Amino acid sequence: MSEPTIDWAAQQQASLQRSIAGGGKPGLARMEQLAGKSGREILEAMMSGELPYPPMNETMNMTLLEVDNGRAVFQGIPLPQHYNPLGTVHGGWFSTLLDSALGCAVQTTLPAGRSYTTAELSINIVRPASHKTGPLRAVATLIHGGRQIATAEARIEDEAGKLYAHATTTCFVFKVPTT
Repeated sequence: MSEPTIDWAAQQQASLQRSIAGGGKPGLARMEQLAGKSGREILEAMMSGELPYPPMNETMNMTLLEVDNGRAVFQGIPLPQHYNPLGTVHGGWFSTLLDSALGCAVQTTLPAGRSYTTAELSINIVRPASHKTGPLRAVATLIHGGRQIATAEARIEDEAGKLYAHATTTCFVFKVPTT
């Protein structure tokens, strides 16, 4: 007996609707909203709508679908506004989807009062995409989570498991300034 297939586009829409139903909207969280929350708790609060989600998610037509310790899943559906002059999805769209998943995989492991920023991002796009490609999913996992440096890897695949891009990152981990 085969597993039931999940409609990825419907799953992305349901995730966004769940956030909106919880009061979520694009914006920036205030420091007092983040205080005392671990990195994973912050991401879960964005997914539930308790905290705003990044405005860039709307621009890039992407959504955070899942988080677990050392793991994050983003999904995006490329649209014609994401095209380069040659008529395929711009490399920056792939980079943004990958960087978001990679950073959030790191963030899921951070205690309250710690944050990160991308120090290095290396991507390989192995196949072009268009609006006809449909949903593409970036799954990222932590490789190393140190006190000051964290590394992670990710892959972008379609619903059939076809690889479109893969990446690694190095993130600088730091104490959140209190002033």
